[in-house]
Amino acid sequence: MRLRGKVVIVTGGTRGLGRSIAESALAEGAKVVCAARSAGELALVREFGGDRVHFEPTDVRDLASVENLMTATVRHFGRLDVLVCNAGMSNDGMIATIDPERWTEVIQTNLIGTYYCVRSAVPYLRGSGGGRIIAISSALSTRVSPGASAYCASKAAIEMFVRSCAAELAGDGITVNAVAPGFVDTGLGARLSENDLVWEQVAGRLLSGRSGTGDEVGRSVVFLASDDASYVNSHILEVNGGLLWS
Repeated sequence: MRLRGKVVIVTGGTRGLGRSIAESALAEGAKVVCAARSAGELALVREFGGDRVHFEPTDVRDLASVENLMTATVRHFGRLDVLVCNAGMSNDGMIATIDPERWTEVIQTNLIGTYYCVRSAVPYLRGSGGGRIIAISSALSTRVSPGASAYCASKAAIEMFVRSCAAELAGDGITVNAVAPGFVDTGLGARLSENDLVWEQVAGRLLSGRSGTGDEVGRSVVFLASDDASYVNSHILEVNGGLLWS
């Protein structure tokens, strides 16, 4: 129960990796607001009860929507302690041919959406006496992947944004870190492990010999959100099973 009494926002929290993060936080005693554009199947409400899980429709690309998420969270649960910026997307395409709107959409969602969430959450975290901000980066923040320039660029930028925010917010008792998953079996990563041709190329790069699980990433987020990580700040935690890259 490392997060007992804590209120956690997880953007993109209704499916994929976001749902795994929300489940991990709930299992550790937190109250969780799942923010996403659509509710999907909110089985979490049925499993943990409406007094511990709340869905708030949110588009992280829209500053007004994000600001409403923060006020709705405090109105519903009374405070905010942890923000997990997980909402993200990828539009694949070679840089010479990808439609500019599709490229820009990735930056708007992944990077600017993270900025909007952090900016809007800071006053509420200060009001709680401090807190945690955790962004979800990626192994591709530091590894070249042809055809994924927007995604790689957005995740690399998120990691520098995290370090900058950590420096600015440390005096408020707010730590800012990131988790950088490798190949996992949920969310965007599921497409890779389900493609036999791609998986054959990837498997040899994993020291652990397997994909990670959403739960393994979720527990890493819980660690950074908990008092166990009170002296961890401005850190990028790689959760990739020992990923080699040539």
